[in-house]
Amino acid sequence: MPSAVGPRQELMPAAALFHSLSDATRLAIVQHLALGEARVVDLTERLGSAQSTISAHLACLRDCGLVVGRPEGRQMFYSLTRPELLDLLTAAETLLAATGSAVVLCPNFGTGSADGSIGRTGVCADDVVEARDE
Repeated sequence: MPSAVGPRQELMPAAALFHSLSDATRLAIVQHLALGEARVVDLTERLGSAQSTISAHLACLRDCGLVVGRPEGRQMFYSLTRPELLDLLTAAETLLAATGSAVVLCPNFGTGSADGSIGRTGVCADDVVEARDE
């Protein structure tokens, strides 16, 4: 007899996808990679973040299957794995335009703080494991 999968379990892949994109640095990396391949050094220069920060976020995106690395000599060139990701970002921009400040002012996830930081952030793998255990 097949076991029934609860609605929360069915939504876990989608939750993991959206969580992988929930960090502003990861989104900036994805936006930059939408223009074409880039090395870590290119991303650090463009985004003004430390090499370790960019590498950690690239690892998260790679683990989620959104980014792939192509070695060339001693360098690694990163690119997006799926063009559908660009469609998702376009749809998100459309939704943000339609909702106006409602998302920005959300008390849990909005950017209502003075520095514009997002309410909840974290490393994607840890939060997904935590959510799965609930």
